[in-house]
Amino acid sequence: MSEKVVLDGNHLTIDEVVAVARFDAPVEIAPEAVEAVNKSREIVETIQKSGEPAYGINTGFGSLQKVSVSDEETVQLQENLIRTHSSGFGEPFSRDVVRAIMLVRVNSLLKGFSGIRLSTVKALLDLINHKVHPHIPEKGSLGASGDLAPLSHMVLPMLGLGRAYYDGELMSGKEALDKAGLTPIQLASKEGLALINGTTVLTAVGALATYDAIALAKLSDVAGALSIEAHGGLTDAFVPEIHEIRAQPGQMATAKNMRALLEGSGNTTHSEPGHVQDAYTLRCIPQIHGASKDGIEYVRQKVEIEINSVTDNPIILPDGRVISGGNFHGEPMAQPFDFLGIAAAEIGNVSERRIERLVNNQLSGLPSFLVKNPGLNSGYMITQYAAAALASENKVLAHPASVDSIPSCENQEDFVSMGTIAARHAAEIVNNAKRIVATEIMAACQAIDLKGVEDKLGKGGRIAYDYVREHAEFIENDKDIEIYDEINKVSALVDDHSLVEKVLKDIELDLA
Repeated sequence: MSEKVVLDGNHLTIDEVVAVARFDAPVEIAPEAVEAVNKSREIVETIQKSGEPAYGINTGFGSLQKVSVSDEETVQLQENLIRTHSSGFGEPFSRDVVRAIMLVRVNSLLKGFSGIRLSTVKALLDLINHKVHPHIPEKGSLGASGDLAPLSHMVLPMLGLGRAYYDGELMSGKEALDKAGLTPIQLASKEGLALINGTTVLTAVGALATYDAIALAKLSDVAGALSIEAHGGLTDAFVPEIHEIRAQPGQMATAKNMRALLEGSGNTTHSEPGHVQDAYTLRCIPQIHGASKDGIEYVRQKVEIEINSVTDNPIILPDGRVISGGNFHGEPMAQPFDFLGIAAAEIGNVSERRIERLVNNQLSGLPSFLVKNPGLNSGYMITQYAAAALASENKVLAHPASVDSIPSCENQEDFVSMGTIAARHAAEIVNNAKRIVATEIMAACQAIDLKGVEDKLGKGGRIAYDYVREHAEFIENDKDIEIYDEINKVSALVDDHSLVEKVLKDIELDLA
């Protein structure tokens, strides 16, 4: 189990999100955050006692803001909000995404601008630490006013309602709480809104996708280096001088990575008569991969800000003012997550083109489809088809979601971000691109074996090649394998980040 993560509302990192989401790190509340939460709650209770109208405390929601709600009805108002806003559809978010959602929400509430009781924040924290995972459908959010539908599904089990997973089994929310030794809560004024109005879902989905994209960007350099080794490519295009005069950070970092990965290679050469330059997918790796890295780094910075932000409405200021603003609006993250999808799609696109160069006899000089006796054997023929299908799907998914808007709530909420769609699509694109890059690595290793040059690999290529060969063997004949099994083996090394981490133990690879 990972080390505990202590939340104070201000210092949560993407690495900590991953530690809690995927490795079940325990979570605690920092003592200094307790005072901020309690002070914010005191303001809400003072307003409630005064009877002064305040949105979300003693009024209806959205276009129903002018409808007053009596003090006696405020508790029912909050429960009604959760019951009716839980309108999600589709497959549930994965376990790691659900845990990330809950974590990011707790961290936001701990900043002390949401007017929620500390006991309610702890009830949500208990779901994380006791591994009660609400069933949250992935579709149904406009990304403004926040992620209302999916976050309502998150809250339902806290009330003993809805559905949740416990020990991997889906059951009623009440049963899940019982099995975990937890008790349902009753929401007080403002609390329902504090729990569901914000960019939490799109940020959590995007945070995990960004983490995976960072590793993928580094691994794409490893894949590219292996392809260069297989082709006997040129290293002239990676000399630092030509990149420094352009000074794009991702480009310079990628060129540096390529030099490190290819160090000591006996397969690569320098320009010579008859071979003065390689194709773009090899020669322009720094420019292509580097552009994606710059995009991913931009998104990483935005995510680090957002996971430590207050994104609900209204905001309870320390001086007692209750301000209705628009921090719930997902536009500041919708555009970056669209950009993340484009950056990851380009990694997949160029990787697929390098797969084609490997399997195509006219481009590689190797046996067609990287197999002995082509004709009787099809070898890697359809792996390129599958990679091409994923690359094409990514091009569709990379259409920006943030440029769309459909008004909602009687036109009170008349311009929305669609940021949750952007984040979901980015995550899907990253997942597809990982499979493409895994296929390139597998094909490059096959090509290296066919040429018999594994002993001449550079430092990085040798590490990657040896690790792949520990898990997946050279394919001699079609009759010996079912190829999806072999691709799955290599894909697993990409999905769990073990392949890139293996290389990183000996070679420092930069993102930007």
